Amino acid sequence: MEQSFVKNNIFQELQREILALQGLKRPIGKQSFDTGLGPLENAFPDQAFPLGAVHEFISPTPEGISATTGFIAGLLGALMRQRGPCLWISTRRTLFPPALKSFGIAPDRVIFIDLARERDALWAMEEALKCEALAAVIGEIREINLTESRRLQLAVEKSRVTGFLHRCFPRKAGNIACVSRWQVRPIRSELEVGLPGVGYPRWNVELLKIRNGRPGKWQIEWSDGRFRNCETNHMKTPQIYQKAG
Repeated sequence: MEQSFVKNNIFQELQREILALQGLKRPIGKQSFDTGLGPLENAFPDQAFPLGAVHEFISPTPEGISATTGFIAGLLGALMRQRGPCLWISTRRTLFPPALKSFGIAPDRVIFIDLARERDALWAMEEALKCEALAAVIGEIREINLTESRRLQLAVEKSRVTGFLHRCFPRKAGNIACVSRWQVRPIRSELEVGLPGVGYPRWNVELLKIRNGRPGKWQIEWSDGRFRNCETNHMKTPQIYQKAG
């Protein structure tokens, strides 16, 4: 039994070394943070959301863009509690900044950069990802090629800043160097029994690929400043994972 324990430790150490060589270093100390995504985090390498990496989100529809923006904001709320401000770079910004308060983010901690051309937005994102004082950089960019994505990944491997690349209406997904690819779609919200009005936002969150992880699909709700795992039966209460505020 002791021999099995030693082999398991060696295997885990080798896994960590391989992840480190690929730019996926496990956060330590104050850099560690809980996304609040519960079982979804088991899909990540070493069961930890990869920081100091670029995550790609694909949104082919207007509804998907809104859902993805909300999901990213939920992640940012957790990340920005541990680190500094973030940059939000776009050529077609539709986000209403005061709405970020719903995700535990003070709008004055987000620096918005609106540019006319996508190549300028991509350059701004690369330069911003080199700034170690930032918690994260969000870039809303339609198209990107493999070489351009590698430049972004090289930038974050040095600065350890986390990047979110939101591709709105891309012509094709293609193969790029980001460590993960997501697609978030809105799903019908559920009201509490006997209460009128509009329910909390719910999303179908699909992790299409994750380097050294396990892709999957989950239904997530954002309510009361928290991520919740949606139950299939609307009469049940969603399971609470984390308070974001």
